[in-house]
Amino acid sequence: MSEVKLAASVRTEFGKGAARRVRRDNRVPGVLYGHGTDPVHVTLPGHELLLALRTPNVLLALDIEGKNELAIPKAVQRDPLKGHLEHVDLLLVKRGEKVTVEVQVNAEGELAAGGNLLEHVLNTLSVEAEATHIPEFFTVSVEGLEAGASVLAKDIALPSGVTLAIEEDTVVLQVLAAQAEEPAAEAAEGEASAEA
Repeated sequence: MSEVKLAASVRTEFGKGAARRVRRDNRVPGVLYGHGTDPVHVTLPGHELLLALRTPNVLLALDIEGKNELAIPKAVQRDPLKGHLEHVDLLLVKRGEKVTVEVQVNAEGELAAGGNLLEHVLNTLSVEAEATHIPEFFTVSVEGLEAGASVLAKDIALPSGVTLAIEEDTVVLQVLAAQAEEPAAEAAEGEASAEA
């Protein structure tokens, strides 16, 4: 789990005009909340935040005008066309505290022969982990799985201190049988006889 240090400033102006001015200065408006405290409106450095958010469930060590806080991203709004950051919601966390997060599931290995397809029923797995030890991803081996086989949430090996936040019998991956395709030549013959 990576920890990224960012310098944040408290925001006192609100509304669309103020947010546009913040973005023009290559900063991103955000709000920091959690632990029953009042929300703190902040601005964060745009480029550094964009790089930090490339890591899933990144832990942000914020220096807010001399006060240090730990936070994880809860919601990120991006411009739908240009892709730049519009706003970020951050959740305050403490070292040792458990949080519920979504962690990406990656499959590795070859399925059994036969042209079967692997379906990702869930792309992420909801787990509870210590805020400073959130896994970046889970890797699941699908080596040799046959059509009809499934990988359940309970089948995924979790690091110590990480527990499932969903039902154990939830299907995460499943192997689908290859669909038989009608050969094109037979289809053309069928159409020709139908016309005759």
